[in-house]
Amino acid sequence: MESKKKRIFSGIQPSGELTLGSYMGAIKNWVALQDEYECVYCIVDMHAITVRQVPADLRRRALSQLAQYVACGLDPEKSRMTQFKQKSQQHADNITAGLFTYPVLMAADILLYQTDLVPVGEDQRQHVELCRDIAQRFNGVYSDTFTLPEPFIQRVDQGARIMSLGNPMNKMSKSDPDGCVNLMDPPEVIQRKFKRAVTDSETAVRYDKESKPGVSNLLTIYCAAAGKTLEEAEAEFQGQGYGVFKPAVGDAVIELFRPIREEA
Repeated sequence: MESKKKRIFSGIQPSGELTLGSYMGAIKNWVALQDEYECVYCIVDMHAITVRQVPADLRRRALSQLAQYVACGLDPEKSRMTQFKQKSQQHADNITAGLFTYPVLMAADILLYQTDLVPVGEDQRQHVELCRDIAQRFNGVYSDTFTLPEPFIQRVDQGARIMSLGNPMNKMSKSDPDGCVNLMDPPEVIQRKFKRAVTDSETAVRYDKESKPGVSNLLTIYCAAAGKTLEEAEAEFQGQGYGVFKPAVGDAVIELFRPIREEA
């Protein structure tokens, strides 16, 4: 008897354009998982209305995002696709109940599909843990009903967490246009953003997240885009400096996104 595949659930808001962070941290991993697991991938449009949206723009972005999902390699035949703090600072004039209830909304999505694994970055682990707490509490009161999900977190050199090019202490976000790279950005725009990426006053290309966050972020991006380990990347750029390194990262991302742009 064939064993039942574990189920994976994940989704992205259509609150802006899909970015390099979206692709490296989520979509690339989704594609790799769709043969091994039963996958449910979503465009979580209701999550996006925790801040004010123009309805027509939200619908347009949702459809565009769906097209980009498919262009990235998600197969609808294999993967079913359905529909506080930082945001309160960014939207100080529109702090709604949605900001406070968002983790519960996320938990509801996950539990609805009896999810085994949730691909997330390390910063989202606490949301999955809250989801487990809710499921355990419900199961304890009303009998075993919900599957207890586990976070599925990528390795660093697979693009586990992509940071802003302008401020490598912050996660890459579509709300920071200068610090993020979008899937549909033209090659010249992508290259310009990487050439302007924040690094440091040294010239050594090495992974040191504490003292060299900008370079470490670029190394993470390069490894994920070029399919190399951190050790291989450090050896490749040893003694070459940032003037060679940053354009090389840009070229790797341009080539990674080329078939996606052409398909979408």
